[in-house]
Amino acid sequence: MTATQAPPSARFDPALRGVAIAVVLGTIMTTLDTTIVNVALNVLGRDLDASLSTVQWVITGYLLALSMTIPITGWAIGRFGAKATWIVSLALFGAGSVLCGAAWSAGSLIVFRALQGIGGGLLMPVAQTMLTRAAGPERLGRVMAVISIPGMLAPALGPLAGGLLLDHLSWRWMFYVNVPVCAVALLLAVRLLPRDEERRPESRLDLLGLALLSPGLAAAVYGLSQVGEGTTGTQALVGLLLGAVLMAAFVAHSLRGAGRALLDVRLFRDRAFTASTVTLFVYSVGVFGVLLLVPLYSQTVSGPGVLAAGLLVAPMGAGAIVTMPIAGRLTDRLGPHRPGVTGILIVLAGMFACTRVDVSTGPALMAAAMFVIGLGHGLVTPSIMASAYRTLPRPALPGAATASQILIRVGSALGAAVTAVILQSLIRSQGTGVGTFATTFRWSLMIVAVAVVPALLIPRRPASQG
Repeated sequence: MTATQAPPSARFDPALRGVAIAVVLGTIMTTLDTTIVNVALNVLGRDLDASLSTVQWVITGYLLALSMTIPITGWAIGRFGAKATWIVSLALFGAGSVLCGAAWSAGSLIVFRALQGIGGGLLMPVAQTMLTRAAGPERLGRVMAVISIPGMLAPALGPLAGGLLLDHLSWRWMFYVNVPVCAVALLLAVRLLPRDEERRPESRLDLLGLALLSPGLAAAVYGLSQVGEGTTGTQALVGLLLGAVLMAAFVAHSLRGAGRALLDVRLFRDRAFTASTVTLFVYSVGVFGVLLLVPLYSQTVSGPGVLAAGLLVAPMGAGAIVTMPIAGRLTDRLGPHRPGVTGILIVLAGMFACTRVDVSTGPALMAAAMFVIGLGHGLVTPSIMASAYRTLPRPALPGAATASQILIRVGSALGAAVTAVILQSLIRSQGTGVGTFATTFRWSLMIVAVAVVPALLIPRRPASQG
């Protein structure tokens, strides 16, 4: 049934609202931590005596740990239940935050950020699984808008919070601030999340799949980071080749696993799921590069402090918050195709403005460009995430949430690594200047433009199953 034929089922009942409140508070910390550190790269490099390509692993290592942990989501939900998995992940994330605040070197901070990422890696796919189970297809667009709230707020609040903290406190408080939020999220989870009823105690973890997929992801991003360091020889090549071989071996293993593999790649036979997840992957690479570039541009070229750099990124989140509720309603009414493609085109318009920066470009123009990017971003994420799950059966939802989050997180990690590679290479050849950043913005623009191709393959019709 459609939403118009079954109005009661299309409403947000108290149980669904409770789940939404609990998961948004939990997931907002992990998404904020993907951007809160962006404005601190120069400070961390100075205080910890590390290069940009080393310090960017504070971001990339966190994102990579998230993506390496996500593959066990389906198994963990089946074995222990969604609520229990959620609570344990929150506790690990809080512990990792405390250790990050106590780090004494770049190496220790990267290790503790990885631990923090291990705790946070399960939160988003578990949240998506719980919400999609509770919502049904007729409310999926608005539910994806709810779960997208952390992603919308992160570009606005992350850099702004990082700038405020760095202007008045030590960089360590970027991590300590998670602790009270974690405590409240744990209390809400205990009170508001439904009891675990869909468990499979006999479920076994695919250890071979885990041994292939997680190191494969790590090796690929490591190879890219070595290119960023200027190591274009053995280390970079070995990392990239090893990553490709391990991930190819995992695909073969999954196809032979008859649905028992860590991640069932047969999900990609579904056109809507494949088009949506590929779109989100490519889009994440390009957009996360912009989120890394803008604070660095502000501090390197424009010269203000970290708070001003955060304020320059904040309009993206503000723009996303404007269009996100509209995206949910449009997706439920018209389907995800039109709002998703329109959003990407709006993002491209804003990114094009970023490529036009020169010595006369003031902060107001850059802020306006980021606001336009945010308007598009608020349409893209909820609509395309909803499209990924619309045509899948209920038993496939945990695996689908796992696969989509792996691609989004790896896309973000690759975005940070690729952007650092391009920027470092241009700085070595051209020096630090406006032209260097304009060229790097153009690379991000081209990557996001590629996302239009799979987005056009997303089915046009709204969901009709009930």
